[in-house]
Amino acid sequence: MRVAGVDPGLTRCGLALVSVGTDRTATLEDVRVIGSPSEVALDHRLLTISERIDEWLDEFRPDALAIERVFTYTNVSTVMGTAQAMGVIIAAAARRGIPVALHTPTEVKAAVTGSGQADKQQVGRMVTKILRLAAAPKPADAADAIAIALAHGWRGADPASKAAASASNQSGVAPAQRAWLKAQAQAANNAARAESALRARARKPRG
Repeated sequence: MRVAGVDPGLTRCGLALVSVGTDRTATLEDVRVIGSPSEVALDHRLLTISERIDEWLDEFRPDALAIERVFTYTNVSTVMGTAQAMGVIIAAAARRGIPVALHTPTEVKAAVTGSGQADKQQVGRMVTKILRLAAAPKPADAADAIAIALAHGWRGADPASKAAASASNQSGVAPAQRAWLKAQAQAANNAARAESALRARARKPRG
């Protein structure tokens, strides 16, 4: 499977294409960072991202596209810009019929390093080791994009399924894969709890 990994952003957007075999071996086909100057108007920044991602997808034609899911940031303008870039990228993939998957940072770190709390240096070192690279990809956005592609290529069964429960108990499953499945399950549980809380709040009578 040829997976496109995207670390989204307006100023810097990491793109990576990784070929992942059924035996979990992986080969890096391309990695780059695109972006747009912060002083340019938003519409032109998004247009630049759109044009660059269109060119890249047409050149490499991946089987799937994995993108990091936006979570909360203290800087609202940063999360808004990241979300806007995500929308442009997801739409570009949809126009080409490329399946899109969103993964949390914790899931990605767990899949690549075995720990959902790994820092960027640890992710970079593991990406370098897994892909047998001479040096860690720079900047960090490039390494993150590769990690996202690897995480998707190595994804397990749905964490709510019996297959996932069985896989997590097998001695042949790598520690990183078990950590990935655990992070997937935790993300699903968190989402379910948040949805339940919102529904309960909506049902609560207003006094």
